[in-house]
Amino acid sequence: MEWRASHILVKDKALAIELLKRIKQGASFESLARENSTCPSKSSGGDLGWFGTGKMVPAFESATKRLSPGSVSDVVQTQFGYHIIKCTGRKD
Repeated sequence: MEWRASHILVKDKALAIELLKRIKQGASFESLARENSTCPSKSSGGDLGWFGTGKMVPAFESATKRLSPGSVSDVVQTQFGYHIIKCTGRKD
């Protein structure tokens, strides 16, 4: 199984909650990633490409597995900060 995902990574939980709210109201995930994410993937709108089991930290991978393509996670905390994850693909 492989997944493709984009994410927005921030250090502040309150900011992550605010960004998620804006996404749910129709804001562009990619634009918010470019403007706010602390991850180098922000230059590509948060796109992390394809990855398989064991390639991401457990909390991130677990959250991604629960998403269907096109859906967005709640705020997910890892040792890197707070993520908002968008599943953009899935291969069996």
